[in-house]
Amino acid sequence: MQRFPCPFCGLRDEREFHFVGELGKTRPDTSGPVSDEDWAHYLHMHRNEKGCVREVWMHTTCAELFAMERDSVTMEVLGTTQLRKDAS
Repeated sequence: MQRFPCPFCGLRDEREFHFVGELGKTRPDTSGPVSDEDWAHYLHMHRNEKGCVREVWMHTTCAELFAMERDSVTMEVLGTTQLRKDAS
């Protein structure tokens, strides 16, 4: 079993976390029409890089979103960073 470090709660069991998506992926602007092709690209196209990746994760216990940097080959967590500015 793997353990992930939550920047708010500390080291926790991997089953408490949910993968949200790639960090930096931009959702299409929905203030106007969005083509099926643009939605499909946003929803289904992933970089799936080998090596160091930055992703958004949620710790379901505290419901906080945070950035995790990890090695996608070894699954080693290299660090986590909170995404909100006013975290206590």
